[in-house]
Amino acid sequence: MSLIASPWALVLFVGVISLFSLAMSRRSVTVEGFFAGASAGQEPGLWTLVLSQVTTWIFARSLMNSAILGYFYGMPGTLAYATYYLSFLTGGFIVSRIRAEHAGSVQDWLGDHFGTLGHWTYNVVVALRLLSEVFANLIVVGLIFAAAFPEFEQASMIAIVALALVGLVYSARGGLQASLRTDVLQMVIFLVVFIVAFGIMISASDFSFSAVMGAQGVHEQGTRPGWVLVVVALLQVLSYPAHDPVMMDRGFIADRGRTNASFGWAFVISTLCIFGFGMFGIQAGLIGAGYENQLLGTWQGMFGPFVFFMLMCSLLVSAVSTLDSALASSARLVIDEWNIGARSVANGRWAMVLFMIGGVLLTLFPNKTLFDAVAVTGTASMFLTPVMAVTFMGGRVPRWAYLVSWVAAMLGAAAYMYRGTELVAGIVPGAHKYDQLLCICCVVLAVGFVACVLGALINRRVEP
Repeated sequence: MSLIASPWALVLFVGVISLFSLAMSRRSVTVEGFFAGASAGQEPGLWTLVLSQVTTWIFARSLMNSAILGYFYGMPGTLAYATYYLSFLTGGFIVSRIRAEHAGSVQDWLGDHFGTLGHWTYNVVVALRLLSEVFANLIVVGLIFAAAFPEFEQASMIAIVALALVGLVYSARGGLQASLRTDVLQMVIFLVVFIVAFGIMISASDFSFSAVMGAQGVHEQGTRPGWVLVVVALLQVLSYPAHDPVMMDRGFIADRGRTNASFGWAFVISTLCIFGFGMFGIQAGLIGAGYENQLLGTWQGMFGPFVFFMLMCSLLVSAVSTLDSALASSARLVIDEWNIGARSVANGRWAMVLFMIGGVLLTLFPNKTLFDAVAVTGTASMFLTPVMAVTFMGGRVPRWAYLVSWVAAMLGAAAYMYRGTELVAGIVPGAHKYDQLLCICCVVLAVGFVACVLGALINRRVEP
């Protein structure tokens, strides 16, 4: 127990996970294995897909977001973040419809309908998403080690750089193939440490399921902002999975039956994990614990060294897992979609390096609000909702309407990012930031649907 109480136990844990990940990632890999995840010419199995989907979606940022929202807004806060995991169901539907049209990716489908415009507009959003994933998970790593070594001022930055290098090295060895292999190991480790910590929490004398389910949170407005965020999530979840390259890349590497099943199982497992982790935040609010350092300092005082160690381990495992998946998708984006350089393992590795450097540099900026990355990229992705809805229903959306929807979403994302400015505050009503976000989402969807429906109607009238 004395070893676990030491912050160096976390360093040891990261070292062990890193060694296992390096051992499982192959030093030599084919081009197809690097970009498409094929191993010895075979598609990944069902549970490899399921565990890979789950571990890359219950990443460190998501776990912290769920807990923080639960702390402030009670059960509705955690429910709001869990609602985003409906993305596995909407994402599975989107993949199925796109594959029915014989497209090999979202980019292929958009290219078929909107040409080069569809490609570059979508890829801009995907690049933002990948950078946000790298950035946000590195931020969580920095927060963990800053809390573990409060007397060491540079602990956060050293941990960020160290884990970035580890993730980059083993990701670059095998690309998507390495990511799939290590995801399974990392998910098993995550489940073990999470279940142990969760079991200890619910067996404590001060824990009550009924109290957790009825928790009001510690925010001055109670659960109201949490319910607002539930509505936001329901609006964004229609397009949210389509802009996530990690999920979409895994939707096209196995046969359709296996892929559909993997999305369903991933939804069940990941939602339970997110909901369970959110309870740690709700419990902190129920017992009146103060909010310290993104809840990390709060948990340290609440649960004692063993449970705190388990919680930190689960966050670190999820961070490492997400980094390799984000880097694998960044290589495919740069080489396969942007066609920057020949399709080779070496060029894919250089793409990984660039995205990792970009993510590390973003950690130097002052904004460390973890949910902002979700809200901004989620809003940016909403241009896809009217486009897909109208197209899937048989309408033909013209390029000008597609562009109007995309511009509206980009402006909406920028408005939320700069909501503190006088200009945005004067345009977007609502005292709470989630009220502003809901207003922005409604406007983005309204503009997009008007443009796409009007465009489809015009096309129908002019068609012979």
